[in-house]
Amino acid sequence: MTTVTVVKKDGRIAIAADTLTKWGCGKESAAYVTNHEKIIRVGDSLVAITGSATFKLILVDYFDNLESAPEFSSTQEIFRVWNQMHAVLKEQYYLQTGEDKEEDLESTRMDVLIANAHGIFGVAAHRTVQEFSRFYAYGSGSPYALGAMYAAYRAPSLDADAVARLGVAAAAEFHDETGLPIQSFVMDLEPVPK
Repeated sequence: MTTVTVVKKDGRIAIAADTLTKWGCGKESAAYVTNHEKIIRVGDSLVAITGSATFKLILVDYFDNLESAPEFSSTQEIFRVWNQMHAVLKEQYYLQTGEDKEEDLESTRMDVLIANAHGIFGVAAHRTVQEFSRFYAYGSGSPYALGAMYAAYRAPSLDADAVARLGVAAAAEFHDETGLPIQSFVMDLEPVPK
């Protein structure tokens, strides 16, 4: 349940998310849930969260209690932060890591997308960190979002925000675990030094 997207295009970065917090026979939409946002601010970065709605509360609490916000400026920096956070999630927030003898690593049980002036990044549940060159999506509606963004990305009339929002909108149209309205943010990409 959730669809989150990030896009980097023409010197701009966009991040977007749906706002459905529960699906199935008991939907909880933005019309009824005040704290429906899935994107949080961490310093100069925006983080879109998939997984349990509780993860948003946990991440806000965790990052608010750090002495300073992490920069999330590279894949290695993000990995370092996420690895340190994983230990705290287990100890202080009672994270059930889903122990499975077939898994090489414990799961953080959430995927997140990160957008900031340095680029667009993703952190998968086993703390794999990727930097994306154009766009990406996580969540149960991500196949629909990725298809829509792939088809739309080259259109000169569509900016980063339009492509990111289109990905979430496509997921909401065809996937019952994604719901409108869309939350989105846009920022400038930091110029690469010459």
